[in-house]
Amino acid sequence: MKMPTKAEVLEWISENPTLTSKRDIAKAFGIKGAARIDLKRLLRELEAEGHLEKRKRSYNDPDRLPPVSVLKILGQTVDGDLLAEPLEWHGKGPEPVIFMILRASDPALGEGDKLLARLTEVQGEDWQYQGRLIRKVGSNPQRILGVFRQTAEGGRIVPVDKGEKKEWFVPSGAINGAKDGELVEAEQSGPRGRMGLQRASIVDRLGDPSAPKAVSLIAIHQHGIPDAFPDEVIAQADEAKPAPLGKREDLRDMPLVTIDPADARDHDDACFAHADDDPKNPGGHVVWVAIADVAHYVTPGSALDREAKKRGNSSYFPDRVVPMLPDRLSGDLCSLHEGVPRACMAVRMQLDAKGHKISHRFVRGMMRSVASLNYEEVQDAKDGNPNERCAELMDEVIAPLYAAYEATQIARKERAPLELDLPERKVVLTEDGKVASINFRDRLDAHKLIEEFMVLANVAAAEELIAKKSPLLFRVHEEPSPEKLDSLREVARSAGFVLAKGQVLHTQHLNKLLNDAAGTEEAELINLSTLRSMTQAYYAPSNFGHFGLALQSYAHFTSPIRRYADLIVHRSLIASHGWGDDGITPQDIENLEQTGGHISDTERRSMVAERDTTDRYMAAYLSDRVGNEFTGKVSGIARFGVFVKLDETGADGLVPMRELGREYFKYDQENNILVGSETGMTIGLGQRVLVRLSEAVPVTGGIALELLEIDGMKTGKGPQRGRGKPTKRKYGASKKKAAKTKRKVSRKRR
Repeated sequence: MKMPTKAEVLEWISENPTLTSKRDIAKAFGIKGAARIDLKRLLRELEAEGHLEKRKRSYNDPDRLPPVSVLKILGQTVDGDLLAEPLEWHGKGPEPVIFMILRASDPALGEGDKLLARLTEVQGEDWQYQGRLIRKVGSNPQRILGVFRQTAEGGRIVPVDKGEKKEWFVPSGAINGAKDGELVEAEQSGPRGRMGLQRASIVDRLGDPSAPKAVSLIAIHQHGIPDAFPDEVIAQADEAKPAPLGKREDLRDMPLVTIDPADARDHDDACFAHADDDPKNPGGHVVWVAIADVAHYVTPGSALDREAKKRGNSSYFPDRVVPMLPDRLSGDLCSLHEGVPRACMAVRMQLDAKGHKISHRFVRGMMRSVASLNYEEVQDAKDGNPNERCAELMDEVIAPLYAAYEATQIARKERAPLELDLPERKVVLTEDGKVASINFRDRLDAHKLIEEFMVLANVAAAEELIAKKSPLLFRVHEEPSPEKLDSLREVARSAGFVLAKGQVLHTQHLNKLLNDAAGTEEAELINLSTLRSMTQAYYAPSNFGHFGLALQSYAHFTSPIRRYADLIVHRSLIASHGWGDDGITPQDIENLEQTGGHISDTERRSMVAERDTTDRYMAAYLSDRVGNEFTGKVSGIARFGVFVKLDETGADGLVPMRELGREYFKYDQENNILVGSETGMTIGLGQRVLVRLSEAVPVTGGIALELLEIDGMKTGKGPQRGRGKPTKRKYGASKKKAAKTKRKVSRKRR
């Protein structure tokens, strides 16, 4: 049995980054029995020499770059290949070489240029990574979205933003193949041209303004979401350097992991759990939650701070993100990439055997994630099918996380937060921006695990700052208004359910209604109606509690990369613990009320833009299926028609009054139904329908439908297929049923 050389071991680890445990290495080289002792010695020597670092049971090459890095162009080879090197390097070996892959629309790059790039590790080449340009560092040309109009001298761009009146001149050499009438994205270039118009160069052709690829850009501009950073903001971000350890608590040996969607653009939270060894807490758990220390980079009153506050939050769309912070921070220095030291704010929480938090401690630290995992692979590992990288983390990381999560479910059940069951739609796009499918996101225990730990950390932050009498922004969710609750009761009553009246409303009462409806045809209706009865959450310096989560004190702490409210909470923690001079300032405190109102508004703005974008993508997806028939449920009643939610996609469409049938329908506001003037047929919430798609307009997101059948009976619209006469649910019978339900409620109250 021949012992491998050090070079052979290093080559194996480089080529097999997921098979790096001592067992994997021994198996690869056929090492058995006592020879394992020699292998262990060899690995220790490699570790001592700095070639390897041991992470618990595995050995990893420390010489790796994060997926987003700042690079410097080295120049071109004799073959014309453009090479770069990293500016930030934590490895002990030689700096890796990056081969740049440029698109036709990318600007020219020369020796010494600095750029932010997305990296992919490669094998078997003269370079270790391939890089794709995100943007040049220090270069921040103004971007324009508009419709290209061709002229003899080149063309002009007419901005889609209604508030932007001036046009832009495009020289003939900067058209980039754009055709008249196309939606294009361009950037400012050079001095003013003809007629005093600013010059622009087209960098991306988006095609038909109504095409799916243009949808999110139009929403961004229509809702006034800032999508271009000022030069001084970019410059400040580019100058940022990795935070030093200094007086921070060193958490780099703790096996913290990030768990995010597979397509996550950043990683701002990490977690770790283990059984509590405190004899006073039998069966308890310790949970650590670590969050990127954005406050170190975004200091009060700076250009970065002013822009982050202006934006309020990041906005997420199916094909892009408009970040609150520039890429240098959101995608790099403030993203907890695997194997890279990152500054963090962390909280250690002690839970009892039933998941109640009994203590917490905040630290300002330095961490290093041992793995960037996604929800699906973590759930597969828990279900007994771990992949290679989850297998080595199973005993020490994944299993303890689930053990702690299962304990929190006992406490959660006692607290009884609102348990809505509303599947989230997911728009899946092809590479060219077209809608491939509309799916519903799976809700795995892995999702719930992270959500539960983030809620615990947010509660801990609020309680910590209250105890220290430090100012902060609370996340407030007030209880529903009496008027909205009365409307919900009417919906519940019409569907045959009861929401009791005459008592102080708690989430447990709403949960009983939701549980009663679960598994029935009316389940979605009751969930939607309950959601609509809720007030909208907001940020404020006064604590009015969080009704939906059934919590007395709640503050956002876990996402300062994408929410300004969390940054304020981080600053308050820094100031109250004396962790530095970058904490909350007197001016921050004086403006808390105004800041809370502003970022509540920007949050709503993003929500509306994201919803409009999803609606437009939905209309684009259905636009080539006009004339097709779909099943669905009545989701809304109005004087002008009926809203229907389609089963297949979850899309909402309108059946105008004229498309309901051959008779006139009267709107009964008290019972929220439509009543046929001739047949007495009623149309109410939750009824099953068959509809025909008559119109789908991607530009507006509008979907128009024709009603063909209701509860299996035809309505007189569309082809007569012998399905029987229109249903004659008499108006009087409907009122009689409603009165009967009211009598039942009255008897129960007594």
